[in-house]
Amino acid sequence: METSVERRETRAQRIERLKQEKNPWEALDEIRGFARNGRTSVPPEWASVYFRWWGIYSQGDGSGVLGGVDGEGKATEYFMFRIRIPNGILQSNQLRAIARISEQHARGIADITVRQNLQLHWLTVEALPEAIDELERVGLFSKGACGDVARNVTGCAIAGIADDEICDASPLVLETSAALAGNPEFYNLPRKFKISITGCPAWCSYPEINDIGLSACERLERGKREIGFSLRVGGGLSADPHLAVRLDAFVGWTQVVSTVHTIAEIFRDHEGLRQNRKRARLKHLFTQFQWTPGRFLDELNDRLARKFGYGLDPAAEEAPPVDVYRDHVGIHRQKGGDLYYVGASVLRGRMAAEQMRGAADLADRFGSGELRTTNMQNLLIVNVPRSGVDDLVRELDRIGLRVEASPFWRGAIACTGTEFCKLAITETKGFARWLVDELEELVPCFDQQLKIHVTGCPNSCGQHWISDIGLEGKKVTRHGQSVDAYYFCLGGAVGEYQRIARPVGYRCAASEVPETIARLLGSYLARRLEGENLRSYFARFSDRELRAQLAGYDAPFSERDAAQVGVPDGLGE
Repeated sequence: METSVERRETRAQRIERLKQEKNPWEALDEIRGFARNGRTSVPPEWASVYFRWWGIYSQGDGSGVLGGVDGEGKATEYFMFRIRIPNGILQSNQLRAIARISEQHARGIADITVRQNLQLHWLTVEALPEAIDELERVGLFSKGACGDVARNVTGCAIAGIADDEICDASPLVLETSAALAGNPEFYNLPRKFKISITGCPAWCSYPEINDIGLSACERLERGKREIGFSLRVGGGLSADPHLAVRLDAFVGWTQVVSTVHTIAEIFRDHEGLRQNRKRARLKHLFTQFQWTPGRFLDELNDRLARKFGYGLDPAAEEAPPVDVYRDHVGIHRQKGGDLYYVGASVLRGRMAAEQMRGAADLADRFGSGELRTTNMQNLLIVNVPRSGVDDLVRELDRIGLRVEASPFWRGAIACTGTEFCKLAITETKGFARWLVDELEELVPCFDQQLKIHVTGCPNSCGQHWISDIGLEGKKVTRHGQSVDAYYFCLGGAVGEYQRIARPVGYRCAASEVPETIARLLGSYLARRLEGENLRSYFARFSDRELRAQLAGYDAPFSERDAAQVGVPDGLGE
């Protein structure tokens, strides 16, 4: 139990002490005890820390951060429950199991997340062991979905079936996931640790924003073609975004798991990262501790040589994708034969239990029973014969999963928001749905792909820093009342032209956002150069000029107002 001495600890000191005292992965029996004895039996250290190692967060009361104290909103008796889906690969029976849990314990909803996970809400403490056991019976796990551990390892959603992939890296994703999740060597990292391994040329799993990003490349070695990986480290968004640094290293296929293992050790062993929860990610070695790419690579190679007897070769040439849309929505031919995959756009990632069950049934009926989740919160059905594609598209549309969708429907991403998150400032899921409906009416002729990312606070769980139009949740006063508002960040990109979105100094009430975006897109349609996309268009204008396009007049600069307090430990993946 907590004592008066512990109350004098800093947040970082308290969490570090609790992690030293217990490996939560070894304490499932305690969760079973809480289920027997009820919510009041859960001690504070479990509610605020240990549950996370099992993918469990206490759920907010709908008021978000402003309804609480010390930078965190009020918790209810309910819990959020996150399910790891390595590489986004799902079988139909697994999706049905999630649908059953959702119906029985989570009010019939689930969210696909930006790390290919599925997330449930409204679970009681009594339901937690049952949900964990039900998942395990079908080969799914919540262990390692949250906490100071390696999170779900992401990969290309069409690994193994993409007609243009350099390699199918999904076996490496699964092997890496198995090596880290539940491994007591890595239950106590300084903070969350995100890994992406992709063999596709589109980099759809976003290596640019992961702690470790491995993207396939090729080289000629003694006249033979060899497939390996480029290595990036230190990516991450949150309130202080940092794009991953590419190291001068070629990682061979057989070196991937040991290289990831060794980078995790570097992260784990750096005591400086344990002093401040706001500066505890791998990226902070570069931004706070003055590490250089060369120093990081030297440390990595030294450890690899001592433990595994090798160092990494110099990097091979790579080809970062150029303005590639990474959502996989639509009808696409798979490599070899006459099979297709069909990608459905799941608006804001929210699915009902009947939709999950329907999608699972359709995967069995039209495909091989396999589905994939994407980093853009979408769902794919794979291995579909050409003869069944049109019928599958109609059936998906019938259950509300659009294969043919507007740019706004396809491009909308939303974090959890105040509906469930204790750190959020604004409601996001319902707002995103309404925003899409409004934009489809206001700008029906818009003909470009775009990404509109909605995040309910500065922590960027909705990844607004890498979107064309990023909306960061704020508050403004209207008629004496505090109302939801959004701050605009424009021109974010990944790939060849990667850059963090620009905070352009403009905010408005949530109710004004559709018309504001419509003005901006109207200016783009009227003033764009031939072949010019939004990224290039925004780059041509100053912040002041973009504010004028948003507002319709020469709007004054508005401060972004970064988080007033540190990030307590958000729902971010």
